[in-house]
Amino acid sequence: MPRQTRRTFLRVSGGVIGGIAAGSTVAAAERTDRFVVDTSGASRRNGGRGDYEVIHDLSAVDLAVVEGRASAVKRDFRSFEPDLELRLDDPDANDAVPAGGATDEPLYDLQWDKQVQRIPEVHEITRGEGTRVSIIDSGVAAGHPDLERAVNLDLSRDFTGDGYDAGGPFAGYHGTHVAGIVAADDRNGAGVVGTAPGAEIVDCRVFSREGGATFGDVLAAIVYSAEIDCDVANMSLGAYPLPRRELGSFYGKALNRTTTYANREGTLLVVAAGNDAADLQHDKNLVSLPNEAAQALSVSATGPIGFEWDAAAAGADEEPAHSPAFYTNYGTNAIDLAAPGGDAYLDAIGSELPWYLDLVLSTVAEAEFDDDGTVARVAYDYSWAAGTSMAAPQVAGAAALVKSVNPGYNANQVESALERAAEVPAGYDKAYYGSGFVDPLAAVRD
Repeated sequence: MPRQTRRTFLRVSGGVIGGIAAGSTVAAAERTDRFVVDTSGASRRNGGRGDYEVIHDLSAVDLAVVEGRASAVKRDFRSFEPDLELRLDDPDANDAVPAGGATDEPLYDLQWDKQVQRIPEVHEITRGEGTRVSIIDSGVAAGHPDLERAVNLDLSRDFTGDGYDAGGPFAGYHGTHVAGIVAADDRNGAGVVGTAPGAEIVDCRVFSREGGATFGDVLAAIVYSAEIDCDVANMSLGAYPLPRRELGSFYGKALNRTTTYANREGTLLVVAAGNDAADLQHDKNLVSLPNEAAQALSVSATGPIGFEWDAAAAGADEEPAHSPAFYTNYGTNAIDLAAPGGDAYLDAIGSELPWYLDLVLSTVAEAEFDDDGTVARVAYDYSWAAGTSMAAPQVAGAAALVKSVNPGYNANQVESALERAAEVPAGYDKAYYGSGFVDPLAAVRD
């Protein structure tokens, strides 16, 4: 297929367990004071004396996240494992994007991702009204002018326990960028356009201000999303490559139990496939989480080369928006859909050419903190980023559109509608697309 080479930039977008780097197998960092436990009857020992604190009670899936001494947990439960630390790493390319964002630009004209999906035409049918999408991420800045009408602060939750609340940019720009791709306001006369601006957004913050999260927090956010009747939960986070044997079966079983529950309750889980240029179908004894979990809709990334800039001047061939991004993970039976996530011609970085226009433009917010940790000020802006983190919310937004016109659909029916409408572009390898490139217009007309 055209121009598909492994490179080093944009290696990871979203969460990575234990600071995983592309091409390595790194065991997840384990907490010594916090555990995920199986609370089912078969796993319980004799009652329990409560020598630990329950952080998340996930009774719906017979799990809990507890904090305390390992000896106390071992005494009361047969099946448990240490909670796993996750880290949120930003794409390298974001550091190279010019400062100041795109506040004064004609922003829809820069949104190749929405143009190729024919989003304005879709909005003549539906804007996603009547749907609810959770963003399980680093936090959604509800004060952003393009998001303030979309975020339900009453339902939003902080799962980190870091002393901050939900609805703010406490852990950086990532969650706000993801939320804008889903639901940025299309009727405020400024900024960018979201795929489903009529959808309601719930901020499920699982990454703390310091950038850390845990496996248990993510499980809790998935369960919560289902309990509050979210139609879609977007997870632009993940970990790869994890050694399947060393990881053991507990974490996979806990994750699959949780994702199956969410799907059964009607919440479609849309997950970024990862950015390691890895063939997930043939990576023996390795696993990618959570996109390889049961019931997860795994999304790969595509992007153009030469959108609104002269690629030939940098010695590059122009590529269409549906071309696979160089960093995206892929694999037959591992990818369900492909969507716009942004691409880049690396040789143009550092030049005066606007190479960053091939990334995805969306909402961002950056907080400044006083010495005591209180938020002093927040800057709301727009900027570019790329990764499967940006591709997943394109599909989450499309799912909200489908649900809006088919309110009786369950999660599987919404996914099926998206997959029926998608097609693999001619001349490209199906391994990068699953059912094909997302087509919201065809899906809502289905």
